[in-house]
Amino acid sequence: MNQEVTTFIENLPKWQSDISSTLRDLVHATIPAVEERIQYKKPHFLKNGHYAAVISPSKDAIAFMIMNASGIEFPKTFDGPAERKWIKLREGDSADISMLSELLKQASDTL
Repeated sequence: MNQEVTTFIENLPKWQSDISSTLRDLVHATIPAVEERIQYKKPHFLKNGHYAAVISPSKDAIAFMIMNASGIEFPKTFDGPAERKWIKLREGDSADISMLSELLKQASDTL
């Protein structure tokens, strides 16, 4: 785990930090050899040098973006173009970890 990413997540408001930590753990469990770094001022996760996922905080949400999403069926709760999809999690939301993990696995398998 990258200390810069840890510090970034720790410095978020508590509810955003909690969601981001859960999402980070999900990425590491789904993609065991994932690399992480801060890029464009947010945590990015890479597999074999290719973007796999991004955690993107905003004022009222945490967006979890899954890259390489073309051809994968995403629930209607996701937004974005074919190649990348994201879901916004707000304070009080609970992430469907198994669903997110399965989508991330499908998207990252070809990276």
